[in-house]
Amino acid sequence: MQKIGIRYEDKYLMERRVALVPEHIKELTEKGVEIEVVRSQKRIFKDAEFEEAGAQLVDEVTDSDIVIGVKEMPIGYFKKDKTYIFFSHTIKGQTYNMPLLQDLMDSGASLIDYEKIEDAQGKRLIFFGRFAGLAGMINSLWSLGQRWQKLGVDTPFLKLQQTHHYNSLEDAKEVVKKIGAFIQENGLPENLSPLTIGITGYGNVSKGAQEILALLPVTEISPEELLTLKNSKDVSTKVIYKAVFKEEHLSKPIETSKKFELQEYYDHPELFESQFEKYIPHMTVLMNCMYWDDRYPRIVTKDYLKKLFKDGNPKLTVIGDVTCDPDGSIEALHKGTEIEDPVFVYNPFTRQPAMGFDGEGLLIMGVDILPSELPREASQTFSDALIGFLPEIVNTDFDVSFENLQLPPPIKKAMIVFKGKLTPDYEYLNEHLT
Repeated sequence: MQKIGIRYEDKYLMERRVALVPEHIKELTEKGVEIEVVRSQKRIFKDAEFEEAGAQLVDEVTDSDIVIGVKEMPIGYFKKDKTYIFFSHTIKGQTYNMPLLQDLMDSGASLIDYEKIEDAQGKRLIFFGRFAGLAGMINSLWSLGQRWQKLGVDTPFLKLQQTHHYNSLEDAKEVVKKIGAFIQENGLPENLSPLTIGITGYGNVSKGAQEILALLPVTEISPEELLTLKNSKDVSTKVIYKAVFKEEHLSKPIETSKKFELQEYYDHPELFESQFEKYIPHMTVLMNCMYWDDRYPRIVTKDYLKKLFKDGNPKLTVIGDVTCDPDGSIEALHKGTEIEDPVFVYNPFTRQPAMGFDGEGLLIMGVDILPSELPREASQTFSDALIGFLPEIVNTDFDVSFENLQLPPPIKKAMIVFKGKLTPDYEYLNEHLT
């Protein structure tokens, strides 16, 4: 039986999540699984809770066979024949994490990435996505209120705080509901109307964002309706207008005679170009909640933002980039931000960011660890999904070839590296390694 180690999260100061909560630690220890937990003063669950659940508290992981974390583990941490489970952010060949992947391979270790734990249909089974959407929407509404105040307009969104200041998700929701009631009764300033929020994507992240938005007086419109909304006679200051964008709204075939086909878009994204720019001037807030990699067209480029701002301040005030791909679908997101310094104003003329709410340009919220702003609920939900796989994982014999490895299929599918070598499904990453 394999021994489990739970590591200390050291990538971010305010990373308070844990992949396995005390109640599930107890389930495993009662089955005879040895578990060691590295002490942490910042983790949302206290050390004593893990100790009471049967875990051994340690200062560093010692002889554990399987080491579980949330975010990336540091270069130099990996040991031969150990298996590490965490979000590695390497499957798209992300340049900034290729040294991490190379180091893990050089060490002779194995890597299982949560992002690729999927069922036979490719649906992710273990994720924080909903909580990223929840916190991202709260943060973006808070950011909108703060930015508008800097521009000389006070709104009820000033009642909202950044997500991590609330004791629970329910506490945050109660404040959003009160803001919604105020808007419904009193409306927003005429010069801000119509308040429009565009959301890219329709998966778990998007659903989380929409869950918060639903607490406000919201009317959903189509992307096509968004284009003509400002000319409508029925526009209300007491309503927030929401438009959800799917793939066919984001991109179009380069060959003008062709129709959009979703499968072709997935198979041959190089045959498509962005058409999202026509919607951008009609949004107050853009919530970017979709999957993206560099095979696909960007939806907001630096060149376009320069053109948008050339004639003065446009309607677009805030981008909540929950997707958080640096230099990615939102090109102006130069890096993911931290909880304690969550926003910056991007100047489209100098192409430089200024941290905080002041400055010329567009405010961007791009916190890289949004679910950690709701650490207890996010950890519990994540652990609820992970625990079902762990009894089989700890009873697996890893001293065999990859072909003979008897792991649950979703876990084996997520094994990117086995004993220092990329597994067959991930050999494409060799071209990204130096």
